[in-house]
Formats: sequence, C-alpha cells, structure tokens
Amino acid sequence: MIALTATAGFTPLEKIESAVVLVEDGVIASIGTRDEVEIPGGARVVDMGDAALAPGLVDIHIHGGAGHDVMETAPDALACIEQLLFRHGVTAYLPTTVTAPIDATLAALERLAKAIESKAHPGNQARPVGIHLEGPFLSHARRGVHPVEHLLPPTIEAFERFWQAAHGHIKMITIAPELNGAAEVIREATRRGVCVSLGHSDARLKTARAAVDIGARHATHTFNAMRPMAHRDPGIIELVLTDDRMTGDIIADGIHLDPAIVKLFVRSKSPARAVLITDALAATGMPEGKYRLGEMEFEVKQGKCLSRGTLAGSILTMDQALRNVMIFAELSFQEALRTASLNPAAAAGFPLKRGKLEAGAAADLVVFNHKHEVVRTIVGGMGV
Repeated sequence: MIALTATAGFTPLEKIESAVVLVEDGVIASIGTRDEVEIPGGARVVDMGDAALAPGLVDIHIHGGAGHDVMETAPDALACIEQLLFRHGVTAYLPTTVTAPIDATLAALERLAKAIESKAHPGNQARPVGIHLEGPFLSHARRGVHPVEHLLPPTIEAFERFWQAAHGHIKMITIAPELNGAAEVIREATRRGVCVSLGHSDARLKTARAAVDIGARHATHTFNAMRPMAHRDPGIIELVLTDDRMTGDIIADGIHLDPAIVKLFVRSKSPARAVLITDALAATGMPEGKYRLGEMEFEVKQGKCLSRGTLAGSILTMDQALRNVMIFAELSFQEALRTASLNPAAAAGFPLKRGKLEAGAAADLVVFNHKHEVVRTIVGGMGV
C-alpha cells in the first residue's frame, strides 16, 4: 500500500486540508485528512509537501500530439501521444477520429480498440478508455476541415459497422441532428450507452431540442463549427447555454473562443456542467510547421492550426486549458479542476470511476504546485 500526503487535496468537489490518499492495487482505498485516515504500518509514505493532490485530468476530444495522429498506423504513435498527455497531467482520454474514407476509419477504430483492450499500460502514459467518433455524420455547411467527400448520411448500418470495428468502445459520437437519419442513430447510440454530442451542425433550436429529447446530452466544441448565436434564429449554442439536460465542451486556448465568450459559457453552464477539451492535433508539443490530421495536411503558425485557411484544431494541453479558464472565467483552481477532470469523465460516461478522488476510484492523480503546474502524474497507482 502507498500513502500519498500533501498540504491539500481536491476531490474535486471538496478541498481536503492535510490530505492523505491510500492507494492499493491501482485503486484508491481511502482519502481524507491526516486526522481521519490511519496510515497502516508498512505502507510506503510519499509526501508531496506543499503541493496539491488532484484527480487525473481527462480529455474527451483529442486527435494527436508529439508529431502523431491517433488514426495513423505507426506502431509507436499512441505511445508518443500518451506520454505527452501524461506530462501534462492527463491520465485518461478518448482518442478522437476525424472524417476519413470509411475503410481507413474502420481500420483506425480496430487499432484503437486493441489499444484500449491491451493490458500493457506503462506507468508513464495516459490510458485510452474509449473512442470519440467525430464524423462522418456531420453537416456539409459546418464541417470545418472534415473533408466533404468522406462525409456520410447517418444510418444504423454505418453506425453498426463503426461499432463492430471499435469492439463496442465508442463512448462518444459527434453528430449533426438535422441530417436525415440522425434521429435513428441518436436513439440507437444512446441505447448503447454512447454519449451523443451535437456538433458540426447547422441545426436550429427546434431540431437541436428534439435531439436532446431523444437522448443527445452534450455539445462538441461549443460555438465552433455550429450555427452562430442569433437572437431571432437560435440553434445549438442557445440550447446548450440554457438547457440543464446538456453539458458542453469548449476549447479554451484564447484562439477558438475569445476569453469573454469562455466566461459567458462558464457562467451560463456553471462549473458543474462546463467541460474543457483540447481538440489537440499532432503538432501539440512540437515546433511550428506542417503536420497531418487523418488524410489532411495543416500548418501551425503563431499558435493557430490552419488547413486551407480554416481552424483545424489546437495545440492546447489540458493543464494549460485549466490555467486559462481560471483567468478567462475567473474560476478558482477547484472550480477549474472540475471542468477538466470530473465533468468530462461524467459527460462521456467513463468506465470505472475516473476524474475524482474517492474510495474505489482508479488511482489516477496529478500533483500540482502553487502555480497550478503539473509536478507529477500517477496512472493506476504507478509513477509514485
């Protein structure tokens, strides 16, 4: 057994002074103050000093990093991405696909499923715990950089092919609800426990609300790649800002959204329903230059990822997103931490308990210093 001690701990719903976390067999056995938790004799005590213990960060929308894309075939691609995530405090994530030829998508889903099912999880890498299928059921009008020639109308048959290739590991799907056939796919995906997220969509309010009525419960990179806010012609944005049935995620890099819009979003959803994502691409953690997203090429200049003049994702990391939202939305560290850990894990319906510190949860932790920088990352109790 390992006993982690620190000046403070964040569950993140609660702040614990003089925190103790007992870890056994990759699971949190107990958490509380030093007065509440008795450290067993023989336990290895690791004191983090004046740092803070927190749940591992969770990214439910990431395409790549460290020069690699989650859909590429290179055998070391995922390992390189996961090591980068680990350094930035991410312990669990959803590798996210981009619209591509259907055979390429099916092959990528098969590879990702095998990675999820693998029992070989090094202690210095984030773990894939499901797949986010972004595309091909997207609006032509709001497709962003997703290649138009590979977009498909949503059908149960196509969804079933993706589901089988992914061995049932699809945890989230982004879909445009206005497309013919979308309602049937939303119902079926919801029945299978998939988080249906509305995005890359030109849907008006009535259509978006009808999708939520039948199971959709999230919005993908809110404000981006969807009908803009309009006071006489509302759409998904207005719904996610006002409907408590929905959670929504944002890219808080200061590029995809102005800081004032980040503040508006968090105030509307509250820290209880706001979710941070990175939408990070292969260029994350790399120098400026040209990189790949699926079959597309994009270029990074001055922090912007552009493909043919269109924003193609970000080079944001989750720990930076956390620090950004503290500034942009004037959140406390505890409030911001929830949007980067518990909320994304809950929104995506992660298997096992992740994104929080409590007895029975996976021993995925991050140690932060007083500047809210990552000092150490612990995955499944490893790395201590």
